[in-house]
Amino acid sequence: MTDATSDLESLVGDWLSIPELGEALGLTQRQARRLVDDKVVLAHRVGPNDALCVPAAFVEEDHLLTGIEGTITVLLDARLTQVEALEWLFSIDPTLPIEGSPITMLQAHRKAEVRKRASELAF
Repeated sequence: MTDATSDLESLVGDWLSIPELGEALGLTQRQARRLVDDKVVLAHRVGPNDALCVPAAFVEEDHLLTGIEGTITVLLDARLTQVEALEWLFSIDPTLPIEGSPITMLQAHRKAEVRKRASELAF
């Protein structure tokens, strides 16, 4: 495991394996994997088994975090890699109106500010 990988694991914190993602959303494992393949959610290989996992913060209650899919689309359209997009979403940004990271803003249902900042990355 590289330092960059362990840094991302630490930055994100809690991760869900594909089976856990499916269980959390009431989906089959195949349907959960499709969310990753279609880039509805971002995944990264983590842990000693190098398992494909999704940040647990992408799920609230029994559904995907409101605004996460569109925000991921904007970040990928800005030509960020999946790792860069995950780092951006989970890195603390002191200029945000709510203390924390862009994912904190999404969890507070403040997606407009996050999307605005994400779209600025393309320029």
